[in-house]
Amino acid sequence: MAAVQIGGSPKSEPAREGRPNQSSGFRCLSARLCALRPDDSSSARTEIHLLFDQLISENYSEGGGVAPEDVCTLLVQACRLVPLNQNHLVSKVSQLIHHLLNRLQVIVDEQNLDFLLAYAISAIQQCSSWTHMEILQALAALVYCNGSKCQKYLPGLLGKSGILMKLSDLAQPDPEVRRAAVHCMANLCLSVPGQPYLEEPYPAICFRAFLTALQSPKSSDMDDITFCMLLQNALKGIQSLLNGGKMKLTQTEELGALLAVLKKSMFHGLPGLNIELPTVLYPTPLPQYDGRPPVKPQQSEPSASRPTTNKKKKSKVKSKKIQQGEEEEEESSGEREVAPVAGLGREHLHEGDTPCPSSRGGQSLPVEGSGTVGKDRVPLPIRSSGWKRVSSSESDYSDAEGGMQSKMRSYQAKVRQGALACFLSTIKSIEKKVLYGYWSAFVPDTPELGSPQSVSLMTLTLKDPSPKTRACALQVLSAILEGSKQFLSVAEDTSDHRRAFTPFSVMIASSIRELHRCLLLALVAESSSQTLTQIIKCLANLVSNSPYNRLKLSLLTKVWNQIKPYIRHKDVNVRVSSLTLLGAIVSTHAPLPEVLLLLQQPCSSGLSSNSATPHLGTPDWCKKASSGPFLEEASVSSPKGSSEPCWLIRLCISTVVLPKEDSCSGSDAGSAAGSTYEPSPMRLEALQVLAHLARGYFSMAQVYLMELGEVICKCMGEADPSIQLHGAKLLEELGMGLIQQYKPDSTVASDQRVPVTLVVMFWTMMLNGPLPRALQNSEHPTLQASACDALSSVLPEAFSSLPSDKQILCITMLLGLNDSKNRLVKAATSRALGVYVLFPCLRQDVIFVADTANAILMSLQDKSLNVRAKAAWSLGNLTDTLIVNMETPDPSFQEEFSGLLLLKMLRSAIEASRDKDKVKSNAVRALGNLLHFLQPSHIEKPRFAEIIEESIQALISAVLIEAAMKVRWNACYAMGNVFKNPALPLGTAPWTSQAYNALTSVVTSCKNFKVRIRSATALSIPSKREHYGSVDQYVQIWNALVTALQKSEDTTDFLEFKYCASLRTQICQALIHLLSLASASDLPYIRETLELNGDMVQSFILQFLKSGAEGEDPGAPHSSHERDQLVRRALEHVSSIQALAGDTTRRAIIGFLEDILTIYFDSSGSQIALPELTSR
Repeated sequence: MAAVQIGGSPKSEPAREGRPNQSSGFRCLSARLCALRPDDSSSARTEIHLLFDQLISENYSEGGGVAPEDVCTLLVQACRLVPLNQNHLVSKVSQLIHHLLNRLQVIVDEQNLDFLLAYAISAIQQCSSWTHMEILQALAALVYCNGSKCQKYLPGLLGKSGILMKLSDLAQPDPEVRRAAVHCMANLCLSVPGQPYLEEPYPAICFRAFLTALQSPKSSDMDDITFCMLLQNALKGIQSLLNGGKMKLTQTEELGALLAVLKKSMFHGLPGLNIELPTVLYPTPLPQYDGRPPVKPQQSEPSASRPTTNKKKKSKVKSKKIQQGEEEEEESSGEREVAPVAGLGREHLHEGDTPCPSSRGGQSLPVEGSGTVGKDRVPLPIRSSGWKRVSSSESDYSDAEGGMQSKMRSYQAKVRQGALACFLSTIKSIEKKVLYGYWSAFVPDTPELGSPQSVSLMTLTLKDPSPKTRACALQVLSAILEGSKQFLSVAEDTSDHRRAFTPFSVMIASSIRELHRCLLLALVAESSSQTLTQIIKCLANLVSNSPYNRLKLSLLTKVWNQIKPYIRHKDVNVRVSSLTLLGAIVSTHAPLPEVLLLLQQPCSSGLSSNSATPHLGTPDWCKKASSGPFLEEASVSSPKGSSEPCWLIRLCISTVVLPKEDSCSGSDAGSAAGSTYEPSPMRLEALQVLAHLARGYFSMAQVYLMELGEVICKCMGEADPSIQLHGAKLLEELGMGLIQQYKPDSTVASDQRVPVTLVVMFWTMMLNGPLPRALQNSEHPTLQASACDALSSVLPEAFSSLPSDKQILCITMLLGLNDSKNRLVKAATSRALGVYVLFPCLRQDVIFVADTANAILMSLQDKSLNVRAKAAWSLGNLTDTLIVNMETPDPSFQEEFSGLLLLKMLRSAIEASRDKDKVKSNAVRALGNLLHFLQPSHIEKPRFAEIIEESIQALISAVLIEAAMKVRWNACYAMGNVFKNPALPLGTAPWTSQAYNALTSVVTSCKNFKVRIRSATALSIPSKREHYGSVDQYVQIWNALVTALQKSEDTTDFLEFKYCASLRTQICQALIHLLSLASASDLPYIRETLELNGDMVQSFILQFLKSGAEGEDPGAPHSSHERDQLVRRALEHVSSIQALAGDTTRRAIIGFLEDILTIYFDSSGSQIALPELTSR
């Protein structure tokens, strides 16, 4: 009987001619197999058996060179030779498929896949049940990364009566077959980027099957290792579904069930623990908090420019002996006696004896932070490449290698690692606000006195014998902590809470404290360098997100003192992560008094006090770095009382500029061959820490200003662009720190500031050094952009004192770089020009202002939104400069400034006001300033009339449009600027009523109270009654303000309530201002309103007089005398209006104002009377 032919099978192809690097054994065997023809004789079957055995036993790990297409051709030929009624041959060909595809890492192409899948499915349907195990293994290898190509077979595999659904069912008598079926399903779910995904409803079907497998207890006929492999396959399947992005966990029950089985699997086989969990975890209701995302701090450098400390490992095909040997060696290096956790017992948790350390086996799980430091890499999520295909019939172990117990522990550890990998994918696929509902299920809390501690991720970190599992648990905890700043911000324990219940804020604070305690315990107990790196990274994440300004002191002190010794650890990854943690401490909620005290500790404090790191020696860098040539110059800028040098700054400087010490050189594989310095990631992290210190603790950094200047020059003169870039970032931070000291609202005493003469010396050093060269380095545009940012941080007071050639150099380079083709450089240049145009020594230079204006207008036409946004910001600054110059006594600037350029600026600003919100917000600011700046000589020209009308229409549109609130706020502010120009025909022009209608609409109905405040401010700016137009227009504005006062507390957003008082203040000022300008024709309408709402208006004006001005207008009255003078002037004005005989309107309004002043003076105890007013 001939072999069965499967319909649609591809034609037989002869084996290819061997390539030079192809395995000769495979080539010969393949040629022999392809020469055979279907034959049912006993001799033919024997020959096929022998060929299959030889192909399986061939050593493919040596030589290589077997082409994937040749493998597929051979497998098709093998299946064609084997009829489905020959169970033994079907079993053997299934083993061959599984073996070759696994060992040679081949993914079957679509044409051959169609034939092989049809064969395998037919084999399961027709062959004896004892062959199902091998056939399912072959099927798993075939569908690996081919799920999207199996669509037509999915109903037969995953449908209601599908093969895999039946074989994976709990009723399946053979546990090995059940596990293999789940494995097939997991491989079907594995998605390949760029390929189509499984169509619905199959992802949901698979998810339910995996969840059932995880929820079901081990049956009596299933051995422990098979059960572990079943759990691994189910976990990998769920992880593949989540990573593919198609599986959305939107149902609480669904997510709760998954998290419950993940928590259970996380502790599977952990020695000494036996936990029982509900089948579904339910979230804890969280209190309402601001749903808006927090404002992200400006990144200190582009993410692409900051190298990580990890190096991606390329997957290699290894023989099992080699792989096992390496893994056992890696595991044994990280074994330890497990630190006991106090009082573990909640959730039916039972303590056992102290577990024995176990050795690792099976597939490797790459861990972030592992490997040596070298080239940049993207940190990998924990993902097991070894889960690709698991063989149940082959063992990686023998009794001689550790026995069944060691093998069992290894499989259990892989289940825990798989659960953690799946949990990490779950975290990435759900919203953080959903995740934090389950915070208490996975993050420890301080146990109450006498109560046991609940099991959590920290239980694994402290108790798991496998360093890989500990590292995985830490990665998951880091993922939970990442971005948790808003959630953790509610924590507070600064005062003792003695209540009948525990507030949510106290509970979160308790959890933060427990995390600190447990992570520091783990730090001391850990012996594996890779896991140690993860602990420190996790601590850095915790520090970055914890609200220490709301917590009791000492948390950061404990972290600080315990991390110090690890700065000199033998492993470079540990040293880098230690610096990262120190950087997190000095950047969180800076400046913190606790951290300031830590920075002032003696240089050697705590650096050799930790017994856990016996290799530490005396910190010689303290002595080396402290003898620098710039101490004398630096001491000039030292603030009083800062005699103790900052050890962290000294450490970072020495790390960047001094040769590395011998004690740390053993594991610095990341440093270049023959390099005398620390590895690049170590130096980059040190520069990062210096930048954080300059930003948050400038009073400490300023002592070392000139020395840091030398460090910057050295870094920017090196060949490594990353070092150059971080040097430029440090320069920018130092420059910004100096600017902050000299701001008008600075709290730094004048004798504590860095003297301007020293700042001039500092910038002269920079401009004589490599900074100009970096600005001209077109090969590295990111560095150019950072150098532009650094150049924009020059202190204005120092710039004017720089040598004239240096001033010209700065200006010339910036104007030249504005023509750059690179968008990063162009954006940075546009911003820098916007800073320079505000410098007092440059803003009256008509030529410079005009050149800057032309450069900015050119950037406003750029295709890049970022460039246009920066250019619009700079245009706003330039127009601010025009207003400042207009207010100076010397009119020469206005006279010399080109009217044609003004027209160009107005047109560009109008065009920009129609752009995206990022551009629009500053474009409307510029329009307001330009219309304010226009002189009568400009307005009289016909060519300006149309552009003025168009500009005001653009502002009206921006006030009313449903855009970002910043746009509307700036538009109202700009409208107020327009009203300040007395040369404009306000009150008579047709656009007057449109402008007022827009502002009155906003003041009464805008959801954002800051926009309402700004519109009320704009309405109070016109200085003459005729500017308000007709009586109807005036009355409309008056009524709108009264209505706005009534609605000043009407809001559904509780975040707006803090602006209520400011809004009422501004409206009251506007009403009083309108009264002080009212005409006789306006009074009847005012009286009518007061008759209806007089009590309400009176009460709010009295609040205004008593509480003071809380508006945002810098010209608003702040003293009580100024406030009551406003009402007095309004009273005097109304009293001076000539009224007709018998008209009582004026008298009623006078009485209203007098009552307000009388009540106010009576309540304040003032003896001032109003005889001159009451006698009228």
